[in-house]
Amino acid sequence: MSTLAAASSSPPTAPDPTDPARSPAGSAGGPPRRGGWPAVVAVTLGIFSVVTTEILPIGLLTAIGGDFAVSDGTAGLTMTMPGLLAAVAAPLVTVATGRHDRRRMLVLFLALLVAANLLAATATGYGAVLVSRILVGVVIGGFWSVGAGLAPRLVPERSAGRATAVIFSAVPLGSVLGVPLGTLIGDAYDWRTAFGAMAVFTLAALLLLVLTMPRLPAVDVTRAAVLRDALRRPGTGAALLFTVLIVLAHFGAYTYVTPFLEEVAGAGPLTVTLCLLGFGAAGIAGTFAGGALVDRRPRAAFAGAGALMAAAVLALPVLGAVPGAAPVLLVVWGVAYGAVPVCSQRWFARAVPGAPEAASVLFTASFQATISLGALAGGAAVDGHSPSAAMVLGGTTAVVMVLAVAGYGRGRAVA
Repeated sequence: MSTLAAASSSPPTAPDPTDPARSPAGSAGGPPRRGGWPAVVAVTLGIFSVVTTEILPIGLLTAIGGDFAVSDGTAGLTMTMPGLLAAVAAPLVTVATGRHDRRRMLVLFLALLVAANLLAATATGYGAVLVSRILVGVVIGGFWSVGAGLAPRLVPERSAGRATAVIFSAVPLGSVLGVPLGTLIGDAYDWRTAFGAMAVFTLAALLLLVLTMPRLPAVDVTRAAVLRDALRRPGTGAALLFTVLIVLAHFGAYTYVTPFLEEVAGAGPLTVTLCLLGFGAAGIAGTFAGGALVDRRPRAAFAGAGALMAAAVLALPVLGAVPGAAPVLLVVWGVAYGAVPVCSQRWFARAVPGAPEAASVLFTASFQATISLGALAGGAAVDGHSPSAAMVLGGTTAVVMVLAVAGYGRGRAVA
């Protein structure tokens, strides 16, 4: 038996009929007293809060930088810090809390997110903002790794796939609703109010989680050996390479899309908000399109997303000043990026069959680490040259990703 198969399960224990989480919904034991779709909604809202808080600075970057008299590139650290911490927290927190009740961990992470948003909203110095973003990084790594794979324990088996899709829909929804609304609040009031509003929303998600989530004792314990074995699996290296390249391309450019729209396209605050809204709406369409294609043609889905992103991002410095061009290109970019998370997660899931939490950890860690690297690289390009330079950097990296996928042996399985 492989290390992965042996280490990903804790010793069998007799089920406790009084524990609503030990008799999965839909089994002979019947549905849990709590759980079901209300709990799925609670997890979805929690992930929505996490995703929105993580990328909220994108729409508020110039306001944050102006308040503390720092450059746009330095303000981009608000995107770099969470990703770096999430990449470290995902494996460490998952292993360290592997035997703890998952409900308790989700509650703890959301409470920490409330505190992080309140700290940002009341920060009197840029250092306090960065501390709040460090806390956000810990929450991202922990909540994602624990919550992403819980659907089968909350609803009947026949509904698990649909429930998982609902949970993952929080990612594009964070872009289509969270960031534009946060930007709108920031424009109407100030950026601190946007973070304060996120604290209130997260608190509501936390209360719903407490009311609906059953106890979820650890069933499959992800140990360090499981993650080491997962990294050696065929297909994991390809999933890592493609994910790093495409996420680097996206966040190297998208983190600085607000300065680009303001300086190159001449967009005002309302236009920027509408552009971000269009990007997010297109992202939802891309998520469903990528999900429909990736199971049948994984290489085509991932390469297609990269090619579409490369075309749109590289066209922005050339056509961005043309009236109406930037919003159209952002919609194309949104469709492309919407397919990226579902494609990446699916490649990791196929690479690490039988250990969904380990696959989630690898997906989360690689994705988040690269968000940080992308924001950092884009920040250097912006500070050294201009926002257009960040677009060129992102688009070129997307081209490299497409070439890498194309060069992946046609005779190999995805995993």
